[in-house]
Amino acid sequence: MLHHVSIGVRNVERAGEFYDAVLGVLGYRRVMEFLPNGIGYGEKLPAFWVQLPHDGQPPGAGNGVHIAFAAPNKFAVDAFHRAALSRGGKDEGAPGPRPEYHPDYYGAFVRDPFGNKIEAVVFGAAKPAEAPAKPAAKAKPAPKPFKVKAAKPKAKP
Repeated sequence: MLHHVSIGVRNVERAGEFYDAVLGVLGYRRVMEFLPNGIGYGEKLPAFWVQLPHDGQPPGAGNGVHIAFAAPNKFAVDAFHRAALSRGGKDEGAPGPRPEYHPDYYGAFVRDPFGNKIEAVVFGAAKPAEAPAKPAAKAKPAPKPFKVKAAKPKAKP
């Protein structure tokens, strides 16, 4: 349904450090960069952006807004929560079942260092989740993200 979501941050580099770790454990990666203005995350195309607000005003976390990322299993939800807390995120709900949402809902909630509420969720938590498989062979390195350098401001005449 959604094409992409963007959130405003004060410091794109700091946001990149946080989201590289937090989204990395869910299988998402940095796929596009427009530094120093923004970073796009996804699998192949950017679906989640952290960026400086386009209007140049200070960013603010939306009250009542949160973004949920799909996790492959409950171990990834747990790792998401640990990664977030270890990189300056704030706990908003430890990993666990949320039967009030759905009988098979397993999720964790955090606030990123900029106050945005994010979540990792997997359905099927009522069934035992399998431990992540160990890599069978040496994996190919992920391709480097597409980078665009910011244009230099034009001199006024």
